[in-house]
Amino acid sequence: MSIDAGTIAPAAPVGPEAAQPETVQAKRSHGTLPISLATIAAIVAGWSLASAYGIVSPLFLPSPLTVLKAIYNVAINGFVDSTLAQHTLASLLRIFAALAASVAIGIPAGLAIGTSRIGKGILDPVVEFLRPLPPLAYLPLIIIWIGIGEASKITVIALAMLPPIILSTAAGVKSAPADFTNAARSFGAGRLQILLHVILPGAIPSILTGTRIALGAGWSTLVAAELVAASQGLGFMIQSAAQFLVTDIVIAGIIVIAAIAFLLEILARLLERWFVPWAAHR
Repeated sequence: MSIDAGTIAPAAPVGPEAAQPETVQAKRSHGTLPISLATIAAIVAGWSLASAYGIVSPLFLPSPLTVLKAIYNVAINGFVDSTLAQHTLASLLRIFAALAASVAIGIPAGLAIGTSRIGKGILDPVVEFLRPLPPLAYLPLIIIWIGIGEASKITVIALAMLPPIILSTAAGVKSAPADFTNAARSFGAGRLQILLHVILPGAIPSILTGTRIALGAGWSTLVAAELVAASQGLGFMIQSAAQFLVTDIVIAGIIVIAAIAFLLEILARLLERWFVPWAAHR
C-alpha cells in the first residue's frame, strides 16, 4: 500500500482566500527588493568614495573598479597557474562532494533522532559535540588521520555541514502532525510506510532549510580546508593573494564566493518551491 502525505492533507482553500498568501508574499518580496538594491548601492558608493578620497589606503581597500579589473584579469590570465573558472570549479567540486556526503549521512541520522529514543540517545551527543566546534579545531586531526589530499578537505567541509542537516531533519520529523500519522495508521500503514510516505515528505521543508544553512557553513569552511596542500580553489586563491598583500585579488575572491553562494541560495529556494509548494507560502 502507498500512503502519500498529500492524500491526508486538509483540502486547500478555494476562491479569493487561496490567492491571498501568494499575493502577500509577492508584495513583501517586491517591497524589500528596492531596499536591498539601495543598500548594496550605498555600500558600493561608500566604498568608492573611501577609495577615491584616500580615506583608506588602496593597499588595504582598492576601488571597486580595481577589483572588477582583478576579476577580469584572473578570469582571462589566471592567478597561481589557474584561471578563475578552474579555481571556482575546484571549490564547487569540494562543496558538492561534501554536501552529498553530509546529506547521505545527515538525513538518516536526523530521522533516527526524530523517530527513535535509542537513535536520539546515541546520536545526540555526537551532534552536540560537532556542532560548536570550529573546523580549524579538528582540521589537523583530519589531516593526521586521512592525509593532505582531497579526502581530508571534503571531510572537513562535510563535518561542518552535517549538524545543520541532522538537526533540521530531526526538527522536521518532530513537527509532523500527529493527525497525519494516526490517519495513516487507520488505513493500515506500517511503520516504514508512515516514515517514507508521511513523516519524510512532511520533513522536506525543514531538510531543505537545513541544506541551505549547511551550504553557508560549507563555504565558511572552504577557505580553511583549502589552506592545506591545495593548488586550486577560491579559498586557496584568497590565501595566496593575502600572503603577498594583493588585496584586489582577495576582495575579488570574496565577491566571487558571495555571488556563488547567493546563486545557490536562489536555486535552493526554487527547489523548495518545486518540491514543497505547500510550504512555499508559509
